[in-house]
Amino acid sequence: MRKVALVSLIVAIGVFNSAFQKSSLKFTVPPGWVDEERTSSMRVAQYRLPKADGDTEDASVVLYYFGQNQGGSVAANIERWVGQMKQADGDASKKENLEVNGLKVATVDVAGTYVAETAPGSGTFLNKPGYRLRAAVVETPNGSYYVKLVGPEKTVAQWNESFLSYIKSFEFK
Repeated sequence: MRKVALVSLIVAIGVFNSAFQKSSLKFTVPPGWVDEERTSSMRVAQYRLPKADGDTEDASVVLYYFGQNQGGSVAANIERWVGQMKQADGDASKKENLEVNGLKVATVDVAGTYVAETAPGSGTFLNKPGYRLRAAVVETPNGSYYVKLVGPEKTVAQWNESFLSYIKSFEFK
């Protein structure tokens, strides 16, 4: 009898674990966002946000997932994103922690000159003044997802509300 109960429990845990592993972050893409082909397997989704009048470039949004226990801590990612923006007044970033559909979300909003490395390890850096970066770490039971919006300040401002609605649509199912 004990063996049957133990085997049943092991099977139930396996089924639960299998279903759990297939769960993922679900979200609603705001109107006007242009879906782009993902340029890496670590990118869950990639979008182009058309430029505002007067800006010379579009903004981009990328949603990343590196796997469970991968991608670094919330604090390390926020610090890295802030470091990608050179600011005249030191660190004028705005950070916020919220809960969205039961998920912990940490956000950052920072403006300045975008000085991120063009590709990890390349040693070549961008120099784009008048940019704004909005980013978030979304903690799920299967690990964190990372979302980053970057582009000219006016364009990011134009898409700010849709970015917030995108974040607020996140659900883990």
